[in-house]
Amino acid sequence: MKITVTGSLGNISKPLTQLLVQQGHHVTVISSQPERQKDIEALHAHAAIGTLEDADFLRNALQSADALYAMVPPSFTAADQRSWYQETGRRYAAAITATGVRRVVFLSSMGAHLDAGIGIILGARDVESIFNDIPGISVTHLRPGYFYYNLYGFMDTIRKLGHIRASYGEQDMIELIAPADIAAVAAEELEATPAATPAIRYIVSDERTCNEVAAAIGKAIGQPDLQWRRCSREQTLADCLEKGIPENVAVNPVDIFANIHSGDFAADYRKHQPIPLGKIKLEDFAQEFAAAFRHGN
Repeated sequence: MKITVTGSLGNISKPLTQLLVQQGHHVTVISSQPERQKDIEALHAHAAIGTLEDADFLRNALQSADALYAMVPPSFTAADQRSWYQETGRRYAAAITATGVRRVVFLSSMGAHLDAGIGIILGARDVESIFNDIPGISVTHLRPGYFYYNLYGFMDTIRKLGHIRASYGEQDMIELIAPADIAAVAAEELEATPAATPAIRYIVSDERTCNEVAAAIGKAIGQPDLQWRRCSREQTLADCLEKGIPENVAVNPVDIFANIHSGDFAADYRKHQPIPLGKIKLEDFAQEFAAAFRHGN
């Protein structure tokens, strides 16, 4: 099968490309970075160098493809983050329609069932809707939980304050996900028998409270008393701005954090349980966190 993968050699797209090539598929990887071409070809995949903002390039990259793994890369320069998602989704739809791609697996997000107050995830929800309206295709929307690597953002807080601080925490539950577990599910879905109607698949590697996350990370970094303290929305926004995150971008995690604390973020996921968990557990990630923490990352 001929499969086009977006996301260059990112945390999900690289292991996904490796899996698909190992399974005998002809894989084209879209990347906006020319220097990635050799690395892509080293994986025995074809490199399509260009940007998703170029409609002609995207159409050419999908030419003769049987299936597409689609994701929307973040744009920290777009004034309106949600519009960026919508525009990218519409370009995807036009290219899919023009080239006759029949199978699409889209990287959405947990929380996309909400229609307000969920930050940039509203953009993912919009793209789900755009893809659902494309006639003649089979689409699966992947809705992963909270990425483990988002926890790296608390390293400076741990160093400066001696604890984790955010507007969710303590006994709040987090549905954690590792990119490798997403890649495994994406590969499985790309090979699956096409469904007649749009499908949603939730992906979670582990489920823990914030206190349990703090305990695991604390043990790994040699701070067994590490705590996760919940603070105000205003403090979380101030912490984001202090890191140099533009305010129009910083409001997104603040909104998402509020939904994690309320439980709304994972409410639809809970309705679909039981769902098998992925292979990479919190304690596995804690060791990676500790290695990065020791090296001052």
